[in-house]
Amino acid sequence: MGISTHILDISLGKPANNVQVKLWQFRDDNASGGSWRLLGEDYTDVDGRCKTLLGENQLIATQYKLAFTVGVYFYDIQVESIYSTIEIAFTVADPTQHYHIPLLLTANGYTTYRGS
Repeated sequence: MGISTHILDISLGKPANNVQVKLWQFRDDNASGGSWRLLGEDYTDVDGRCKTLLGENQLIATQYKLAFTVGVYFYDIQVESIYSTIEIAFTVADPTQHYHIPLLLTANGYTTYRGS
């Protein structure tokens, strides 16, 4: 299936577009205990969505994290924020399922959940 995300700026009541999102995958190589590998990056579209982060990579059962570069977004809309980057780490237990990880955002707080 895949991994997707979207960002809603709940203080403005609209999607957060043009936010850079990076997808990382944890690989356990047994020699060094493992490391994070960048799988893909993209920018949220006009609806705040990002659907192509996996690219040609296959979803496997392991740890992943999404890194949202929100500092630039807040700078562009001229809102002061304490956040520059927000990372959400999550586990893919069943790679036959789709994992949609939304980010609900304000300048001074955020939350996430597993969407559909």
